[in-house]
Amino acid sequence: MLTFEEKLVIIETFPELERVNVSLGRINFQFNESAFDKKNVVYHLHPNGNGFVYGGKLDTYKTDNKGMVNIRDFSAEDLRQLIKESINSLSAVEKPVEEAAIIGDLEEERWENKEKETLLLINEDEAWNIYFGLNLEETFSTREEAEIFLVEEGFRRS
Repeated sequence: MLTFEEKLVIIETFPELERVNVSLGRINFQFNESAFDKKNVVYHLHPNGNGFVYGGKLDTYKTDNKGMVNIRDFSAEDLRQLIKESINSLSAVEKPVEEAAIIGDLEEERWENKEKETLLLINEDEAWNIYFGLNLEETFSTREEAEIFLVEEGFRRS
């Protein structure tokens, strides 16, 4: 297990993170350029060596109900990798591969609801299609009809 000081040295190699001292000697590191409300990448790094890294958008780590990964027993290499993945997951949103396959060279418009679900509005061959992931949800003959549907379903342009 890495010590508090060893973890601190690793975390401080990420210039995009800002150190924030919190209570009881704990330290947070924030990613202020986050594309999301979430800014804490490292949360409550404690002098006893325990702490957490945000992994809520990552599928490869076991997280708690807040999306945090406990880093108590992480190796230096694993900690570096997790922090890098966490920062990348909070960076500017990249289109998932399946969305890129649907969108291609077409212009898309993203609509989001309160649950952070995203629908894509795409003009294809004189039709206005709404996609959820790879699934075609609805097709409309005009943009206005598509927008009315989206608003009625609780979505707003994001």
